[in-house]
Amino acid sequence: MSTTLVPPSPPNELDPHLLELQQRAGMFVENVLVPLESEAEERGGALPQDVIEHIKQEAIGARLNGGRFAREFGGQGWSMLEWFVVNEQFGRVTNGLHWHVPNAYNVLMQGTPEQIERYLVPALRGEGGDAYAVTEAEAGSDPGGITTTAVATDGGWSIDGEKWFVTSGDVARVLIVMANVVDGADRLPTLFLVEPGAPGVEFVDNPKYTHNYPHGHPTIRFTNVEVGPEAVIGGVGNGEALQRAWFTEERLGIATHGLGAMWRLLDETTAWALTRQQGGRRIMDYQGVSFPLADSATDAALGRLLALQVASMVDGNADPKLVHAKASMAKLFVSEAAWRCADRAVQVFGGRGYLRGNVAERFLRELRVDRIWEGTSEIQRLIIVRALERRGVEATIH
Repeated sequence: MSTTLVPPSPPNELDPHLLELQQRAGMFVENVLVPLESEAEERGGALPQDVIEHIKQEAIGARLNGGRFAREFGGQGWSMLEWFVVNEQFGRVTNGLHWHVPNAYNVLMQGTPEQIERYLVPALRGEGGDAYAVTEAEAGSDPGGITTTAVATDGGWSIDGEKWFVTSGDVARVLIVMANVVDGADRLPTLFLVEPGAPGVEFVDNPKYTHNYPHGHPTIRFTNVEVGPEAVIGGVGNGEALQRAWFTEERLGIATHGLGAMWRLLDETTAWALTRQQGGRRIMDYQGVSFPLADSATDAALGRLLALQVASMVDGNADPKLVHAKASMAKLFVSEAAWRCADRAVQVFGGRGYLRGNVAERFLRELRVDRIWEGTSEIQRLIIVRALERRGVEATIH
């Protein structure tokens, strides 16, 4: 397959370096990923392996793989702001096609040299990624409700429990498993690296979901899974702190992807409204069409300012707990606004908006989950309320 480059979406005002990075990511999205959306939809999200390898190699060639990881490990060493402008472009494509860009969860940055060499470096080369196994049937988004345990043995640890919604667990080379280390009466939240083929790891369900994405979200059971001491990542008892950093980045990622989705929805819906005629007039001339687009444009502009502030706070080494709250605000606002934008876009397209070949229809299905995973909108509100109480109003809203 060959790639013919076309100009990306019109840039906004960024410094030359960020503008070049945005344009590079935009060309990759427009020329490599967008042309594959229809095929991915028709195939239920699963593309042929040779196509997946093509995406990976194009991403590596465009220097878009492993964005936040150090160059010495095969990443790009991006700041959070650089990561933002790329992820916003990734959000412009449906069917989760950007998932094929080689990357890994930020938890692996806390790995030992051996863990990094075994799992992170190959992942950034596109040779097998990771999956985060934290959610449980009864725990939901409450880390305090996790029942998976790790008991010390002569050779390391024995892990027992069941994890739900393990995104990419069906294709991962390694599972990042949250478990409570049993230490007398204490339960110490700890992350473990467990390979899917280890004895006692069982895939008990791989349910279908509303969206057609490349990877599944299986249910995985761990029964007396024996791992050595080298399986612990980040130290015993440090699981919650590592998870907070993971959640912060994931929630900001959802916000940036949502902003990209709104950008594309507004591009395509506005173009349609300016050319579609009804009653001898463009439908854009009817306020029932144009006002909802104005509302979505305002949402997109406001959400972008908020998400950019969070990225700048990360780069400026701001208080991690305040950054955590701000990321929750960005995730809450954008995930809610992006789904409203998709709903409005479907309405503007009318019957055409209900066709699966229409970008608004696909985004309407895909964006709904952003209000649920990595913490529901209700969880984000709880985090924000706690910030108001503990950090103060001024720090929380400024």
